[in-house]
Amino acid sequence: MDTEIGEAADTRAVVIMVGVDGTDTSLRAAAYAAGLAARQNADLVAVHIMHTPALSSGLTPQDALIAAGLQQCQTELDDQLRDRLTTDAATTGTHLTFRSAHGDPYTELVRLAEQIHPDLLVVGASAHRGHRLIGSLAVRLVRLGRWPVTVVP
Repeated sequence: MDTEIGEAADTRAVVIMVGVDGTDTSLRAAAYAAGLAARQNADLVAVHIMHTPALSSGLTPQDALIAAGLQQCQTELDDQLRDRLTTDAATTGTHLTFRSAHGDPYTELVRLAEQIHPDLLVVGASAHRGHRLIGSLAVRLVRLGRWPVTVVP
């Protein structure tokens, strides 16, 4: 069967995946990805990875309270991001799926991208100086080379 010019041979929707963590750069990345998704009539998948530092097994009662507080803050941030991005997507008419996960941001973004198979992965640039030496999340994703990656400053 011949494909006419302009007719897509693959009817799968374009999927843009964006990593968000509440930082200014990740919110700019989300805005960029949402605008791109709206213009391309693509599906947008926003991913928030809740990264809580590993704590030793011998927690004091005070450590346990701190860990519980960190977890509560992460959950509240997750809810706020979900609400904000859902509202923004509704305004532009973009189909949004919001996913949350716990763990290392790089590991979880790769795991979710392997499940989702995005056509583009969008992340914000890191503002941490130390990432120039060890590589930021964005640099590691680009080096992996499995998906096109756009890094938003």
